[in-house]
Amino acid sequence: MSSLIRVANLGVRFGEHRVLEGWSMKIRFGERVVLLGESGCGKTTFLKILGGLQKPSEGDVTGMPSRVGFVFQGSRLIPWATVEKNLRFANPACSVEDLLERVHLSGWEHAYPRELSGGMQQRVNLARALGVEPELLLLDEAFGSLDLRHKFSIMHDLLEFWKRRRCTILMVTHDITEALFLGDRILFLRGSPSRIAGEMEVGLPPDRSPWSPDFLERRGTIIRRLLESSEDQESKSRDCRKSS
Repeated sequence: MSSLIRVANLGVRFGEHRVLEGWSMKIRFGERVVLLGESGCGKTTFLKILGGLQKPSEGDVTGMPSRVGFVFQGSRLIPWATVEKNLRFANPACSVEDLLERVHLSGWEHAYPRELSGGMQQRVNLARALGVEPELLLLDEAFGSLDLRHKFSIMHDLLEFWKRRRCTILMVTHDITEALFLGDRILFLRGSPSRIAGEMEVGLPPDRSPWSPDFLERRGTIIRRLLESSEDQESKSRDCRKSS
């Protein structure tokens, strides 16, 4: 399996404020990689770089594919355009009927965003990203605003798409359950500026249950790891304050 993306010593700063520092990773074709970290640790900034919406301050990203789909945290739908026109905005040649069938919204092509629930809007957002037939799909905390039922329904649809297309998925979240449900590999982010502090192979089958013993065991492992990391960071901060 060949490498799709290589990130080497990536850094981002805004004026004197450094957001990312020394990020390096390899993402292989067909992998589902999750960046797990608290809010404000630069996850969205990194996705914007991969999506071509922002340039890094230093470092390189190579091997990017030509077709990239981006699912934002909010729906970002054009409010005065119908569902069909929102989908065709990303790809005029897309099959609207097929895309809406994939996300269980058949028959809603003439509706406007204001006529859709939050969950339905996010399904349209996902369909729009899938409409470019992405080789790489970027998910920016795409499920955080949804209730539990809609969240798992949409994540299940996404996994079904992945099984058919085997595109690469890069997702950022601070939700451990989302990370385990969708990811093959989890990268842990820590600090300010943010660094990649470690990684974990999920080791679960594509069809996974969030209440299976293996799933719950891994969830506990991640919680313990995050808490230990947080305690280490607090201890270092206290030591620094004492020494100063």
